[in-house]
Amino acid sequence: MLYNVSANNHLYLNRGGRGAVDYTELANRVLSMLKTEHGDDPSNGHLTMDNWEWPTGVALYGVYKTYQQSGDRAILDYLTAWYDRRLQMEPPHRNVNTVAPVLALTCLYDETRNPAYLPVIESWAEWVLCDMPRTELGGLQHCTVWNKHYQQLWCDTLMMACLFLAKAGVVLNRPEWIDEAEYQFLLHIRYLQDKRTGLFYHGWTFDGRSNFANAFWARGNAWFTVSAIELYDITGRDNAAMRLIRAAFREQALALWKYQRVNGLFTTLIDVEETYCETSATAGIAYGVSKALRLGWLSGERYAEMGRLAAQAVIAQIDEEGAVQGVSGGTGMGHDLEHYKKVIVTPTAYGQGLAFLMLTELIREEEGK
Repeated sequence: MLYNVSANNHLYLNRGGRGAVDYTELANRVLSMLKTEHGDDPSNGHLTMDNWEWPTGVALYGVYKTYQQSGDRAILDYLTAWYDRRLQMEPPHRNVNTVAPVLALTCLYDETRNPAYLPVIESWAEWVLCDMPRTELGGLQHCTVWNKHYQQLWCDTLMMACLFLAKAGVVLNRPEWIDEAEYQFLLHIRYLQDKRTGLFYHGWTFDGRSNFANAFWARGNAWFTVSAIELYDITGRDNAAMRLIRAAFREQALALWKYQRVNGLFTTLIDVEETYCETSATAGIAYGVSKALRLGWLSGERYAEMGRLAAQAVIAQIDEEGAVQGVSGGTGMGHDLEHYKKVIVTPTAYGQGLAFLMLTELIREEEGK
């Protein structure tokens, strides 16, 4: 494959000299793979959309953002059909991960004003605010269906729960929900961002007061990169809290720039070069950095080049069927660095979703929107 960057800084991927890639066609191919019934195919088993869980939630948000950029009614119909079907089923167990699909549902409600969605959104928001387990200082404890993760903060929580709370606060005019989302970001920054490097640790525990393995896990860093710029875009706030979040974002972006590999990807442990390169984190970082440049959170050629190289690398990992390759599987908290090196690599729903987000920025840039 040959990569070219045009004079106007748009990214193009040439396949054997056959011309520039069509980002819209590529997004449709990624969506088609996500919509395919994979049955018992072990190679694509993590691509399932037949559940109410965090991988599905990330994918659905990426699908919604693709619709928002393209205006393709077929994508909106897919989302509406998915939620209408799932909401007829037994409600899921409530935990941090099952909050994730409510973010795209809130976006869908904002688009359609379907009254059936409103009580679902309100119920989940009240649960997060009033009933979700908390750590010391009121942090959202990263409780899952399998483990309460007592007194633990994970960077994943920002994407899985806090963005929903902010979006619901905007859509339903509940500023106190947005305030809580901002507080959670500030608390997670305080305990997860390394003061020396600017990178984010995967987690923190108040029960023992440590960052576990001191792992700068790539997708965890991407969760912050994506969710921080989304929080700003969703709320439009520029208050003291948001300025602190922006400062943390800029510190992280500089660190990520220093650690990006020559192939454009990021390794699954950002500062451990011998670990494998990971596509979903790279897609999330490419999206966050590119969007930050557009919205004024970042400036400078170093970040423009960083985003271009990352996007090139991700596009090269999307196969002819639309599956995003090189994605690490679901990753629990590691107590040593070896834990992260042994996680399986396979196409996943969230890998598709993060690729969607990245592609929406490429499409927007190409169309000048």
